[in-house]
Amino acid sequence: MEDKEEDVRLGANKFSERQPIGTAAQTHEVKDYKEPPPAPLFEPSELTSWSFYRAGIAEFIATFLFLYITISTVMGVKRAPNLCASVGIQGIAWAFGGMIFALVYCTAGISGGHINPAVTFGLFLARKLSLTRAIFYMIMQCLGAICGAGVVKGFQPHIFEAVGGGTNSVAPGYTKGDGLGAEIVGTFVLVYTVFSATDAKRSARDSHVPILAPLPIGFAVFLVHLATIPVTGTGINPARSLGAAVIFNRESAWHEMVSSSRPCFFCFV
Repeated sequence: MEDKEEDVRLGANKFSERQPIGTAAQTHEVKDYKEPPPAPLFEPSELTSWSFYRAGIAEFIATFLFLYITISTVMGVKRAPNLCASVGIQGIAWAFGGMIFALVYCTAGISGGHINPAVTFGLFLARKLSLTRAIFYMIMQCLGAICGAGVVKGFQPHIFEAVGGGTNSVAPGYTKGDGLGAEIVGTFVLVYTVFSATDAKRSARDSHVPILAPLPIGFAVFLVHLATIPVTGTGINPARSLGAAVIFNRESAWHEMVSSSRPCFFCFV
């Protein structure tokens, strides 16, 4: 009986903590996490694996749904007589951020939930995936984006043409340099959040914090859109800009698409 009372009085302090958590783990001699090995530049065995193609299909479907929902939201706002009669800029930002949250959650276990060539390119530079997989992902993402924007135009062709097809453009009063700077910072915020949320060290050391990786990623997309929609319409995703530009197919749209896609690669410098 006395032993039980002693256990209650001492509680967890009766036994020393063998596995440090939080910042204490940083000084521990033995790593409390397992860092995956760097991905090879080219892995031929991937081309014969069904999981490789399944991951590409997941990226295609995710980007397709992403463009369909977000472009439809943008069109709904632009066709309204005023912002108060629609969901407004906040609604557009929620559509982009919410879709990223949902789609990353759905595809993370299949393809990693990239849905963005900029994210794929960043993970490739960090040697998180091979060049073969990176190129395949980017192709599938762009194809999915084009198909998603194409379906929106198929449903509402006249409105799609009238409101610009949801393409990106630098708003009046801003220069190309302003747009470039906004896109560089926005893309950096997104990619930085992706790396932080998926870091193996965080998963081990902060395992006591119940956090879902897609949540901060989607929230980062939401915040970046709030900040940069008034400037460029927010690119930060080459597939999103490409899909809308291909379907809208105007010279001005292509010019703006190239301008909004450059920061996605400059931000890694």
